[in-house]
Amino acid sequence: QVRLVESGGGLVQPGGSLRLSCAASGSIFSALTMAWYRQTPGNQRDLVALISTAGNTNYADSVKGRFTISRDNAKNTVYLQMNSLKPEDTAVYYCKGSTRVTGYWGQGTQVTVAS
Repeated sequence: QVRLVESGGGLVQPGGSLRLSCAASGSIFSALTMAWYRQTPGNQRDLVALISTAGNTNYADSVKGRFTISRDNAKNTVYLQMNSLKPEDTAVYYCKGSTRVTGYWGQGTQVTVAS
């Protein structure tokens, strides 16, 4: 079993930056594909960024050039650096770790971009 705990959310002004962290328990972190999703009320949970076990990354078009996903296998942690934040980035951000057969979700962290 893997437990994921997100942190780093909060209130930030448009144009500002935040870094989200997701710490994983257990010993299989390096074998997990890690991803960040976000969800607003009444909407589905959408993929924001993904990083494979080999370090390959993929981003939603809406965040390309502004967000960067990275992982530190020694710390069992995945990060999402968010720059040039916009009000439309406001959402609950969730961390997910996946293998071929199962996935694990964190509890989410709120990001609010407002002046």
